[in-house]
Amino acid sequence: MKPPPLFSYVVCPVSVQARSGKTTTTTTLLLLLLLFCGTFVKKQKNCHRMDTTTYLKSLLLAIQQYRDGRTAQNAAQLQRQVEEVSGLECNKLLSSGQVLPSECVSSLVELAGNPNTSTALTSSIISLLAHLACDDDSREMLHSSFNLTSTLAFVIHQYSATPGEPLVLQCLQVLQKLTYKTQIFQSSNYIPELISFLMANIQSKSDDIIIPCLGLMANLCRDNHSVQSYIKSLDNVKSFYRTLINFLAHNSLTVVVFTLSILASLTLNEKVGEKLFDSKNIHQTFQLVFNIIVNGDGTLTRKYSVDLLVDLLKNPKIGDFLTRYQHFSACVSQVLGLLHSKDPDSAAKVLELLLAMCSVSGLRLLLCQVVFKPNGPKLRAVARRQVAVLDVGCTAEPGLALVQWLSSPLEGAESCSLQALQLLNELLEEALGEENMSNCVLTFVDMLLPVLLGLLKGIDPAQGDSHLKKHCHRVTYVTTLLLMLCAEDSTRSLVSHQVSSQLFLSLVESLISCCYSNKPLPCLHPGSDNDLSQVCAEALLKTLELMSKLRQQVKDMETSFYRMLQDQRVVTPLSLALTSHRRERVQTGLCLLFEATPLPDFPILVLGESIAANNAYRQREAELPIKRVAVQDVSPLWTNAGSLESSSVSSRSVHNLTEKIQNGLELQEQVKDSHVSEIIDVYEQKLSAFASKESRLQDLLEAKALALSQADRLIAQYRFQRAQAEAEARKLACLLKEAERRREDLQSELSSQVLEVERSKADMEELLQHNDRLQKDSEEHQALKGAYNALLNRTATQLEERQEEIRLLRLEIQQKNSDIAGLRGDLRAEEEKVKQKDQERRELEETVDVLRKELNKTEQARKDASIKASSLELQKSQLETKLKQKEDELNKHSAMIAMIHSLSSGKMKSDVNLSL
Repeated sequence: MKPPPLFSYVVCPVSVQARSGKTTTTTTLLLLLLLFCGTFVKKQKNCHRMDTTTYLKSLLLAIQQYRDGRTAQNAAQLQRQVEEVSGLECNKLLSSGQVLPSECVSSLVELAGNPNTSTALTSSIISLLAHLACDDDSREMLHSSFNLTSTLAFVIHQYSATPGEPLVLQCLQVLQKLTYKTQIFQSSNYIPELISFLMANIQSKSDDIIIPCLGLMANLCRDNHSVQSYIKSLDNVKSFYRTLINFLAHNSLTVVVFTLSILASLTLNEKVGEKLFDSKNIHQTFQLVFNIIVNGDGTLTRKYSVDLLVDLLKNPKIGDFLTRYQHFSACVSQVLGLLHSKDPDSAAKVLELLLAMCSVSGLRLLLCQVVFKPNGPKLRAVARRQVAVLDVGCTAEPGLALVQWLSSPLEGAESCSLQALQLLNELLEEALGEENMSNCVLTFVDMLLPVLLGLLKGIDPAQGDSHLKKHCHRVTYVTTLLLMLCAEDSTRSLVSHQVSSQLFLSLVESLISCCYSNKPLPCLHPGSDNDLSQVCAEALLKTLELMSKLRQQVKDMETSFYRMLQDQRVVTPLSLALTSHRRERVQTGLCLLFEATPLPDFPILVLGESIAANNAYRQREAELPIKRVAVQDVSPLWTNAGSLESSSVSSRSVHNLTEKIQNGLELQEQVKDSHVSEIIDVYEQKLSAFASKESRLQDLLEAKALALSQADRLIAQYRFQRAQAEAEARKLACLLKEAERRREDLQSELSSQVLEVERSKADMEELLQHNDRLQKDSEEHQALKGAYNALLNRTATQLEERQEEIRLLRLEIQQKNSDIAGLRGDLRAEEEKVKQKDQERRELEETVDVLRKELNKTEQARKDASIKASSLELQKSQLETKLKQKEDELNKHSAMIAMIHSLSSGKMKSDVNLSL
């Protein structure tokens, strides 16, 4: 619902304090206004519900009140607002790009890093920030844009003397969530102090502090050479290693996994790591990690166990050890059993592990043997059913667990679907590359194809860009998998029997609509790889490449393929691929260009202009990097004004405090117990926060300037259009005066147009007859092809029969070798027969060669006929359009002549002179 009208008049106050320390009347009025608003909302609780924007505005107002006066009442009010926002659904609030959430988060991070903020309020703020970090994009923004990692490290450093403080444990848990798979630089603020704190408390005796410290240390060390080098350079690193090795015998699986992850990051390529992960101990490590993955105590432990095994597989020696692990197949089967659960997080980690195993050639072959193991009857029974009942009895089939995640919804579990497609691509490529392909693999492919083809449907350009981008990503993965299946004859025949040209035509049309999004042709530009235009273009070209692979096996696929290549809308995606920096996209574009260049109506000039425009765009982007600001993302004016005023006042106060710190006069009188260096660090954080605010305000001003320039352009366009309208009105007046004189000319033109229409109809009939002749030629070609195949089979059968006769004759010769003297005459006769049969065989082979050459000529003629058919269809549509235009012009001329005739007859009857 919309907020009450009263909120539209509430702005962020800029409190002005008198010298006596009391707030002015303006602040008092704003406080009363806030209390009145709260009372009004409580009265309307049963009828209305405040939305997220209203809560954030109230939170921003409470933050400003707390900054103006750090009283107990303002602190309680702010903490209450923070707790109310923490109870809301804030899914992807930060990643939405709105200004109001960013302002609130920036102010909250600043308050959390202020040493004068109370512990209870800091804890509530950190809880809210952890609640906002609900997705990967939000966590990345909190780390990079709002510097929350350094702020939490400062809070831990502030309370480092009391590590049992609940606020410290809370900061450690939030940091572990925030730093997972995030690059942290050792030179960042308070990161060295944080590492020292973690190492000291890991070597303590308290389990409550050891587990979060180990988890955070595992995040900091993973794939981070700066942190690893810093830890290795410390003096107490050997005692730290000894403590970690002792933790390997801990009774908590979580502690063991965290410890192994830290040791793998720090010692894998050193002597300590060679002893820990040598051939004697590595099998025990494998068994331990697999047991934790399968029977782990929670999703967190399973997540870190998978990451540990993925890191270990990056070492070629350990990958070779795993290929020789005797329980590998049994362990992988148990891991695949986890895919039957409905938890997308666990499934994503399992698929990530399997993909990492596919990077090792020996493991990929073993995975194929496990996934496609011959449990044929159940697999074929399920394959005959519909896709909706795939989960019935699927616990016995590892491959069916992968198929389950293919059709997972795009919102929430899209990574599982893409990972499953990528894994199936790797495994089927390995399985199809073997010399003796198992029948179970072909049965699995036959069952998989309806699921894959179902994923190609359902694209709606009216959906949001995010949904379309995810759908196009999945289409790209599906078409890539189908292209891999088309590389083998056996699987290509399975694909060709289940696809249709109409499916690909509708898919291509949907992708073109998504690619352009109802925009004109020049609006597409070569942006980043994650732009919707780039993603849709890649899916479109992959689909066309798949049509090219299946054009000989699927009915009407060749004609549809050539027709789409001659469509002008395909030029822009093709130019994006040809000018891409990715090798596979360029190769796909070149293959399609090779097919499209011989076509008569392919717009090669438009393609050249598009490629030149893309190159010019890239050159301009390299020379002048332009900051693009979307006008629709600008927040309401009252937020900008309040932010500007608060930023200016805060900047002046920070400037005054900086001067006081530099002079050293009043700082020591106000804060006697604080260290000057800590206070300088606090205000350095404040200065960085205000600098970020200033940059965001500058972006808003640029957006406003852009909006003003657009308004000026619209006004100029309106004036120009008005002048054009007046000129057209004058021109129409002149045309009406000359209408009587042009009546005879129009009559003659009308007769000529009628003749042209008749000629067009005759041409159309000739084209239809030509099309019928081409269809008959195609049918004759199919009949000749069938006759050729029958003749080839008959010839092969005769050859086999003759060879069998020769073999029998040789056996008789061997049996009657003793009577060779009396049967020489018979032997000569038999030898003559053999010579005759050889002569017949040679003559038959020559006949086969002649027939094969004739077949090649017929194939080339059929291909030329297909190209001519597509061109004629295009000319037919153009002639129909032109004919329709001519008929419309004839109707207009007829109406104008009738009107002129009526006006002329009216003049003769009434004898009244009328003027325009």
